[in-house]
Amino acid sequence: MVPWLQLLLLLGLLPDAAPAPKKPRAAGPQARELASPELLAPARFALEMYNRGRAAGTRAALRAVRGRVRRAGRGSLYSLKATLVEPPCNDPTVCQLPISKKTLLCSFEVLDELGKHMLLRRDCGPVDTKVTGAGTAQDAGRAQVRPHGGFSPNSSLLEPSPDDTNETFSSFLPLLNKDPLPQDFSVKMASIFKEFVTTYNRTYDTKEEARWRMSVFANNMVRAQKIQALDTGTARYGVTKFSDLTEEEFRTIYLNPLLQEEPGRKMRLAKSVSGLPPPEWDWRKKGAVTKVKDQGMCGSCWAFSVTGNVEGQWFLKQGTLLSLSEQELLDCDKVDKGCMGGLPSNAYSAIKTLGGLETEDDYSYRGHLQTCSFNAEKAKAYINDSVELSQNEQKLAAWLAEKGPISVAINAFGMQFYRHGISHPLRPLCSPWLIDHAVLLVGYGNRSATPFWAIKNSWGTDWGEEGYYYLYRGSGACGVNIMASSAVVN
Repeated sequence: MVPWLQLLLLLGLLPDAAPAPKKPRAAGPQARELASPELLAPARFALEMYNRGRAAGTRAALRAVRGRVRRAGRGSLYSLKATLVEPPCNDPTVCQLPISKKTLLCSFEVLDELGKHMLLRRDCGPVDTKVTGAGTAQDAGRAQVRPHGGFSPNSSLLEPSPDDTNETFSSFLPLLNKDPLPQDFSVKMASIFKEFVTTYNRTYDTKEEARWRMSVFANNMVRAQKIQALDTGTARYGVTKFSDLTEEEFRTIYLNPLLQEEPGRKMRLAKSVSGLPPPEWDWRKKGAVTKVKDQGMCGSCWAFSVTGNVEGQWFLKQGTLLSLSEQELLDCDKVDKGCMGGLPSNAYSAIKTLGGLETEDDYSYRGHLQTCSFNAEKAKAYINDSVELSQNEQKLAAWLAEKGPISVAINAFGMQFYRHGISHPLRPLCSPWLIDHAVLLVGYGNRSATPFWAIKNSWGTDWGEEGYYYLYRGSGACGVNIMASSAVVN
């Protein structure tokens, strides 16, 4: 076994896994519901991976499972929803669940290829824990997360030096090696969590909720350090405004599962640009990119990716940079699902059918579904068509430099804790099978001989590098080349 796979096994991020296979064509209509007996083998494998490294008496048990399978080539991809039961835990700063809370709802993605299983995703969260007095803990967590505020560009928590980052996380390194926790772990964690609460203006309704969020925060610091240890680029991971959210909450609130689940409208393939791309390019310097926006607690990344692309196309054809309305797409695109997700291909079609996009000023963003109030007389930008782009990254770079910013979709692995630098996760951790976030390519280049894509995100300027994400270029990292597209403005 190659050394990095052994490291993945040791850290528990990808137990018993082989390198990710090439993504087969989407199974689409072949996906089907399965009866429970057919799910037992992949479910038991997922449970085994969940329990790996746990002592007897602390292992979870499988209570129920349901799911679907997609057949592709020689493999089957199982999407499972499993209920697990854990023994009670007595230390909320290090346990996955608070005291006496023991039932979990887990989402697993298990690939079965020629009889060998591989765990591609594991998202688990509590389902029977009362945090605010009603509903499940997962529901309560979503309901009680406060809007982000209090960004301070001078805060050491937001922009530490590499030395500061290493010092901050030194307390968590023993967890990676399964050594005993240092005696002052809880004290240090409480201090870091208090700084996080102050920096991001967090408030919690009850002491129980605050203790729960601190336990989530502690687990996330360990996760961030594991991601840091396995990144082969220059990225730094650590405390962000999302650090008190469970992985399941973060995916549910901010990401877009429809990108991997539905094929969307078929677009014609764009003609490739001839010649080699320039060594570097940045449409921000050319005036073709609006300021970074914030989708808020809504899975509307698809709308922001598409409007960003149309803004660039309109600028290049008409010479005017307009900030266009994402809310119009949330309200009026009846094919996509608003804050529950959508597909760029459908959004292009909606813009063309509606008759254009209004500006942000005329149809402002609210971050939740409203009644469609589009006024064709106020439409300021129009498109004539949309095209799918090549999956060859060199051809993508050439197209971008000549034609403008590109709508793409990526696997958001690690982005919950991304702070700055060029992200380059190992391929099995950031598989193109699991694309779940739409963004905008605005440029490319090199930093200290490391090639990157410059990506405009939609989580506000208090995330990443002033709202931007930098991803390794040239290896199809995180599926960045899989779903590239653009509007056409004549």
